[in-house]
Amino acid sequence: MIAGKTMLERVYDLACEATRGLDDIEILIATEDQRILDHAQSFNAPAVMTPESCQTGTDRACAAIEAAGLSPDIVLNLQGDAPLTPPHFITDVIHAFHETPIPDVVTPAYQMTWEQLDTLRVSKETTPFSGTTVSVDPNGYALWFSKNIIPAIRKEDTYRANSLLSPILKHIGLYGYRYDVLKRFVDLPQTQYETLEGLEQLRLLEHRYTIKVVTIDPKGHRIHGGIDSPEDIEYAEKLITTQNKGS
Repeated sequence: MIAGKTMLERVYDLACEATRGLDDIEILIATEDQRILDHAQSFNAPAVMTPESCQTGTDRACAAIEAAGLSPDIVLNLQGDAPLTPPHFITDVIHAFHETPIPDVVTPAYQMTWEQLDTLRVSKETTPFSGTTVSVDPNGYALWFSKNIIPAIRKEDTYRANSLLSPILKHIGLYGYRYDVLKRFVDLPQTQYETLEGLEQLRLLEHRYTIKVVTIDPKGHRIHGGIDSPEDIEYAEKLITTQNKGS
């Protein structure tokens, strides 16, 4: 429960809000647990059972599409522990598939302030695998993702003096796939750098698929990852209370 609603219901509401007004959208909850399926049905959300053998969220998303008998053009994988994702993050990922040529995969990132970058550096002293950064080419396609902070910044003092924003892009773990790419991706063998970094999107880059990185404007939203601990729940409830007072 988070401020009176379960986390799953909040994520479902988020998906509905982000896609309101868009045509030909299906929202589907994928799970391997009968209790979660029953709960989804209690608030009238479409849900399907997927095999327990799914090792990643990507595998489960693909299995859910097959279980539901759907043949979508694109699939957006929103994790069930991310109820604080700003809705426009999702909408912007969907809109990126209107580009020509159509990307294989789309994922969002945001440009960190220097304060955010300093905080990330401190957190990596104790939890080095927290937070992922991404480097992109001039057209916004991913060159590399890493649990290290990339790129390194030579003459950082000069950059700090000239801009409130650092040149570092913080990745947000939300993915949209062309369905044909998603089906191929889940059958690809794990790759060396994927295993070393623990980042499955590197499997795509190592197999020469393109990942379009949409640079998102947070628009005043505090960026928060998944809900993974009691402390995260307390933080989420404070944010929700603050947002409700402001609306």
